[in-house]
Amino acid sequence: MTDNNPKFIEGVGWRCETKHSMLRRMQDHDYHERCIYMITIVVKYRSPLLGELKWTAADASDAHIVSSTLGLEVERCWFAIKQYYPDVEPIRVQLMPDHLHGLLFMKRNQEAHLGQIIKGFKIGCSKAWWALCPTSCNSLNKTSLFESGYQDSILMGKNQLEHMNRYMTDNPRRLAIKRMNPNLFKIIDNIMVAGINCAAIGNRWLLERPLRMQVYCHNSTTNENLMLINRQNSYFLECAKNGAVLVSPCISAGEKEIARAALDAKLPLIVILENGFPPMYKPPGKYFEACAEGLLLMLAPWPYHFDRRNISRQQCLALNDMAIKISTEPWTKEIEETLM
Repeated sequence: MTDNNPKFIEGVGWRCETKHSMLRRMQDHDYHERCIYMITIVVKYRSPLLGELKWTAADASDAHIVSSTLGLEVERCWFAIKQYYPDVEPIRVQLMPDHLHGLLFMKRNQEAHLGQIIKGFKIGCSKAWWALCPTSCNSLNKTSLFESGYQDSILMGKNQLEHMNRYMTDNPRRLAIKRMNPNLFKIIDNIMVAGINCAAIGNRWLLERPLRMQVYCHNSTTNENLMLINRQNSYFLECAKNGAVLVSPCISAGEKEIARAALDAKLPLIVILENGFPPMYKPPGKYFEACAEGLLLMLAPWPYHFDRRNISRQQCLALNDMAIKISTEPWTKEIEETLM
């Protein structure tokens, strides 16, 4: 493993070097112990070597991957992990053209680190690639089939295995939807919104809608404020059903609740984010479906950062100020008093 001793950064404090998200492991987790992991591994240069995406339905519900000969070998290597590690169960693998997702169950504590197991799998896949495509890899330059590193998601909570399975199964459909709507999923950098330079994903035409309403909720759990949030929810959803676009940084619990309700009701939403978008980013969960239907615009006024940060008060004020500038109808004390 590489040394990652902390270094002192003036004005920041002691920090370890930031690693790319595909290489980071969960701090304090023992990767030798009994656990279920979802592993993501990417083909080098994102080359679509593992298969081809096929679909016919307009809603991409029948999307699937037709595995290449190499893809079939990669599948074989995945399930062959058990031959080398009898207490490690490969549950399933989902090939995509340029990457794969696999579920792996370490049934008992292992002498080998998860990284060693994945390394062995990747070596086996590379050997299969060299055998199938000898002209691509001469004996002096046998490069790996995959990019360095891997991403792991650790099963921890109730129903998480079901969510992991559903995510893997749904991957071909999601890719087909992205290909059917490429402009809605493309990261656009340096777009000026309300005089602010942003990165954006989604339907930018939502900014042209005549009625754009700022969703602002107080971050309080008093009975009076909870009653106000309930009334705000009904008020904003009714306005959105009549053509308004809701605009929010989704900072407070009430704002997040209203945004979720809007997504569930398939109503237009502009979300302003504290963090930007990494390369190859795709919106998660309900955001993905809303983006595909042209009902979502995600705006990020600041660059992407890999590390987790608590949003500062200054940032909250800046995001709320941006929501006001985007909106044609900002939230006011008068509207609040009327609702109450």
